Amino acid sequence: MFDFDKLDRIIHEKGRLGIMTLLATRPSWPFQDLKAELNMSDGNLITHLRTLHDNGYVSVTKEILDRPQTSYALTAKGKKSFQEYLTVLEQIIKAGRP
Repeated sequence: MFDFDKLDRIIHEKGRLGIMTLLATRPSWPFQDLKAELNMSDGNLITHLRTLHDNGYVSVTKEILDRPQTSYALTAKGKKSFQEYLTVLEQIIKAGRP
């Protein structure tokens, strides 16, 4: 049977999976756009982003445009880990289909 321990526990949590999925679709996302798209509170989003950043999956860029803005992007490690995560999910789906 399938070894579910292969699922990356950092990514697998629902909020972090949503963040990783969005970050995989663009070079970077501003905090406010992530917040709106994922319908998360500031505190919840910051907590998940901090976990991803602390594990090397996400980079943070702070800049001042019209106002201060913080953007997030996948690191090389984050991209690789997300692709590996998707591969494991695909194997689970394949095993679960007749």
